[in-house]
Amino acid sequence: MMTPSEVGKVSVIQSENRTLNFSEIFAASCRIRDHVVRTPLLESPVLNERLGGRILVKPEMLQKTGSFKFRGACNRILQLTPGERRGGVVAWSSGNHALAISAVCALLDIPAHIIMPESAPQMKIEGARRYGAKVRLYDRATENREEIGAQIADSEGAVIVPPYDDFNVMAGQGTVGLEIMEQCRELGVMPDNVLSSASGGGLVAGIATAVRTCRPETSIYSVEPAGFDDLARSLASGHRVENAGGMNTLCDSLMVPTPGALTFPTNHALLADGLVVNDAEIRVGMANCFEHFKLVAEPGGAAPLAAILSGKLDVRGKVTVAVLSGGNVDPSVYSSIL
Repeated sequence: MMTPSEVGKVSVIQSENRTLNFSEIFAASCRIRDHVVRTPLLESPVLNERLGGRILVKPEMLQKTGSFKFRGACNRILQLTPGERRGGVVAWSSGNHALAISAVCALLDIPAHIIMPESAPQMKIEGARRYGAKVRLYDRATENREEIGAQIADSEGAVIVPPYDDFNVMAGQGTVGLEIMEQCRELGVMPDNVLSSASGGGLVAGIATAVRTCRPETSIYSVEPAGFDDLARSLASGHRVENAGGMNTLCDSLMVPTPGALTFPTNHALLADGLVVNDAEIRVGMANCFEHFKLVAEPGGAAPLAAILSGKLDVRGKVTVAVLSGGNVDPSVYSSIL
């Protein structure tokens, strides 16, 4: 009999060539509806006038656990069998996925094992522990989080729930895009552009699938920090590429080495382009989130607004949606950035 980690590897190999489909997102929306927050679309007349277009922000920092990650975690874990629930869940994350998995497992009384880098924001580490998860810290430079997770899964009989390379996780994140389209219809507008930050690419893949199924002419853009623009470069080359080592960024949640094996086919098929912002531009984005919307955005969460403010995309005369993916930032870091 194969171990849980071996089963997971086979599943990835079999799934690499397929893309996410809209029916999975719709099913996820029905499944998680009673557990998630339907975050609003907000706009600032001052910002609209300044930029010459209509800018709508989707504040996922108002989601449970402070980020969009709760959606995907909820959709995946709700589908565990009774036997799988007894074995528990293993997940690795720099923070937001960790918080989401921990919270959903606490809600359903399921054991949670979380692998987090030692450099993760302290509030995220403490948050996972408050939900009752067993947190294993690791050194990014000398240890491999996937290997640690596989060892725990094998010893505990637990199910691995990856942060993005899982179609159920991607479908849960795609409910953000479904809500965007519903809310735009309620406002009497249709989006010309939708921007989402990208780490492994699960959120932007889900959004792109939902939005472009409803309105194929809408352009979807990923946004990444400089030095971690693997998705932008992969989109340009047509295949997955890796980031160079030794780089750093304020965006602790956007530091993966390469796009997800399962997320990339969807993103390659549906995204218009990948945009890149530097740390100085991200600071401006965070400050503007606070100034115009009174929202606390973590660095990675503010990246889409940072791309708009820095002129990476022409938004004049258009309706543009910026997904603010999360707000889990240590107070000392946030205050120093502002």
